[in-house]
Amino acid sequence: MVQGTIGRRTLLGASAFLAGGTLAHRARAAEPIRLGVLSDMSGPYSANAGLGSVLGARLAIEDFKRDNPDMDVDLIQGDFQNKADVGSALARDWADTKGVTAFVDVVASSVAFAVADLVTAKNKVALFTGPATGDLTTTHCGPNHVHWVYDTYSLANSTGRALVAQGQDSWFFITADYAFGHSLESDTAAVVKQAGGKVVGSAATPFPATTDFSSFLLQAQSSGAKVVGLANAGGDTVNCIKQAAEFGLQQQLAGLLIQIADVHAIGLQQAKGLVLTEAFYWDQNDGTRAFSARFAPQLKGQKPSMIHAGAYSSVLHYLRAVKAVGSAQDGRRVVAQMKATPTDDPLFGKGLVRADGRVIHDMFLYQVKTPAESKAPWDYYTLRQTIPAAEAFRPMDPAACKMLHA
Repeated sequence: MVQGTIGRRTLLGASAFLAGGTLAHRARAAEPIRLGVLSDMSGPYSANAGLGSVLGARLAIEDFKRDNPDMDVDLIQGDFQNKADVGSALARDWADTKGVTAFVDVVASSVAFAVADLVTAKNKVALFTGPATGDLTTTHCGPNHVHWVYDTYSLANSTGRALVAQGQDSWFFITADYAFGHSLESDTAAVVKQAGGKVVGSAATPFPATTDFSSFLLQAQSSGAKVVGLANAGGDTVNCIKQAAEFGLQQQLAGLLIQIADVHAIGLQQAKGLVLTEAFYWDQNDGTRAFSARFAPQLKGQKPSMIHAGAYSSVLHYLRAVKAVGSAQDGRRVVAQMKATPTDDPLFGKGLVRADGRVIHDMFLYQVKTPAESKAPWDYYTLRQTIPAAEAFRPMDPAACKMLHA
């Protein structure tokens, strides 16, 4: 009888424990997960990031909730107007008063540094899909953020090395005069020299005040360089390439950070022959085409950029990590889970998040088609080379990223 009584009590206790566990799981599932897309919604980077990043994140949430309908996920958006102080203030307000658990995009490097510090201090998460600076995984690495899609090293390593190997071994740079532009020029110049090429000169253009690039293009032409490397982005790159075509520049143009919306804005007649590196192209495979077919009708027909694709991929991986951990409240633990789990989605395929926060995947060298070669709207690229993930990105550097030996 005693044993029977103990058995019943044990059974009742176990039932209560299981019920409590179920309730706890439901409570965790009901905890709000709020993502904030912080981007350039109206300025020079808006076509490549902006509302497309919001859409990419929203489609990831839709796909995740299809399999996890009990998890509460929502999304807010904000425009930092390409001003570091505006971006920093908006991010802090979201963290303090809006319940944001993860920040997405943050296309400007200056704002990304501030957000990286913020998420570390407040134990949130940053999914950097827009900024190009490699410092986010070296001197500014941290346990609460990951860096998706690309950085200045992967762009420089892919485009610079490939062109030098083809005999395009002398370079002149037209560089946006701020941290991003100088970093992109520096990384590309190092790759060019390492591959046996040389840099014959450069011109720094005021950002964002430059609209007339004619004097800088004249310098590039008179330098005799075989390649003119454009260490700029967005509207600056578009204007520079258009004016180079009007100017009749005969040198090979290398867009060091150019995306499909830029090529669309330039037009194939003026962009034809341009060599560039991307992490994603909408017409790459069945998975990218299916995603783009969902995406484009919701953004006035525009095909997704690699930043838009990165918003989808990073948010999906983040949400899977939150589910595995059971809560979004401990950002450091969620990021650790993201690093412990291989990435796998239809846009970037299989990859991984390294210990320093760098997401590793293949990169692709493309050449822009001529109008005659293009067979349909947005059919803009010919693949020239696939750069394997292990070669595309800078190796981890424990000396620079102190987190690796903390």
